[in-house]
Amino acid sequence: MDFLQVSNDGVNIMMTKPASPSDLTTIEKYIKNINNIASDSIESPHLSKSKSYLKIIGLPHSMGNSIITPNFIKGVLKETHLFKDVLLASKPQIIKASPKSDMAVVWVNIWDSQSNSSAKNIINCHFNISHFIATV
Repeated sequence: MDFLQVSNDGVNIMMTKPASPSDLTTIEKYIKNINNIASDSIESPHLSKSKSYLKIIGLPHSMGNSIITPNFIKGVLKETHLFKDVLLASKPQIIKASPKSDMAVVWVNIWDSQSNSSAKNIINCHFNISHFIATV
């Protein structure tokens, strides 16, 4: 961390290089130890986030007698190891690949770091839903 300045109205942080996780931990500990600030009202600091849009292919538009839904996809993603640290930014969008096909394309919008590290870890990876193999 390059510079930390404390003023009467709070803490101003000026950095000339990107913050590391240890920098954020140091800042959080310092702020929580200031006497006139209620530590339970302080949120954990985090780096700026962006949204990444990912396409999942290889899924049927209907499973059994019902069409797959955004809630079904959300449930599957929560249980899939690839998505264990991924937060959805909005509900998944599902479209039929073509009128004559039973295949679906699922679009998911995830919160990611500015470097897109979460997306990079799951792009071109495969996971199973029932006996179907989906690809991100």
